[in-house]
Amino acid sequence: MKKLMLVAALGLIATQAAAQDKLKIGILTTLSGPPAALGVQQRNGFQLALKTLGNKLGGREVELIVQDDELKPDVAVGKAKAFVERDKVDFVVGPIFSNILIAMMKPVTDSGVVLISPNAGTSNFAGKDCNASFFVTSYQNDQNAETMGKYAQDNGVKKAFLIAPNYQAGKDELAGFKRDFKGQIADEVYVPLGQLDYSAELTKIAAASPDAIFAFLPGGMGVNFVKQFRQAGLADKVKFLSAFTVDESTLPAQQDAALGFLGGANWAPNLDNPQNKAFVEAYLKEYNAVPASYAFQAYDAALLIDSALKATGGKTDNKDALRAAIKKADFKSLRGKFKFNTNHYPIQDFYVVKVAKRSDGKYQTEIVQKVFSDYADPYAKDCPMK
Repeated sequence: MKKLMLVAALGLIATQAAAQDKLKIGILTTLSGPPAALGVQQRNGFQLALKTLGNKLGGREVELIVQDDELKPDVAVGKAKAFVERDKVDFVVGPIFSNILIAMMKPVTDSGVVLISPNAGTSNFAGKDCNASFFVTSYQNDQNAETMGKYAQDNGVKKAFLIAPNYQAGKDELAGFKRDFKGQIADEVYVPLGQLDYSAELTKIAAASPDAIFAFLPGGMGVNFVKQFRQAGLADKVKFLSAFTVDESTLPAQQDAALGFLGGANWAPNLDNPQNKAFVEAYLKEYNAVPASYAFQAYDAALLIDSALKATGGKTDNKDALRAAIKKADFKSLRGKFKFNTNHYPIQDFYVVKVAKRSDGKYQTEIVQKVFSDYADPYAKDCPMK
């Protein structure tokens, strides 16, 4: 009997040790309401990378904990604290929205846990508030919009109407567009985050008679705006430029209403490299959907963690060594060229993309032209990290 009890006890200890040895990762993203399509893509992209890598990163089995931030900063703070205090995660991955990033930054990074954002990339954290434990696999918020501002400037747009939600990312996006666009701004309109009826704004656009509109309206906001813009008859009169308003998260609902509309991006499903082709094919097979940037950037976040842990022998206890390994970014990004700047934001290429219908009836964005090569955001100079 004593022998059996000893064997059972040893087995329990071994099981507990194995469980403790699992790499714990918390994903905090938006999974409810109209913006859920974005968070689902982010979660799916990370999970697909784990599946492709045999549910191991750096040789360690992964325990993935997924939470919905509900697009509420107070909810995000509570769940971020639970990740680091109760769940003892090694990494936090997320979020989608910049107001959530701003809320969760302190509770995560103050604990010493590494935070990796596969989407939100505010200007403050790229500049003076940069953080040694914060890394971004997407972009600095301004940059996709800046791509469209440069495109507009280079293609004869004289007068542009700007619209975005009234929060940090919206302000960053419009600032980005204006950085390279030197024409007239017909109006600069900020709407409540989550607004779905644009009848008043469409009346303003029609009255202003701009050459082009630049819209940053992600998720359900973009779905409704694009449909209403097309229904109002403006698509034939005003050039449609955007960021995160027509992409693979919104196109299943927008469909033909978005055809031909342009966006700024650091990637597209038709980007021609072997790793991206394999990713898009795998995502289509797994989820019967075309991946959006939210998915590819989350996939890259998993590859980044995998590369860092390979360099540290799977260890996460030495935070300086872990951060140094992450900063090297020794992995093959789905976008091709990728490296971190001193502020831990990527240096990468940016493109104009156009909405098209695929041969299988689904919709995707496709690359029209490259606008910026090896582009670093303008806020890095203010970051004290070197």
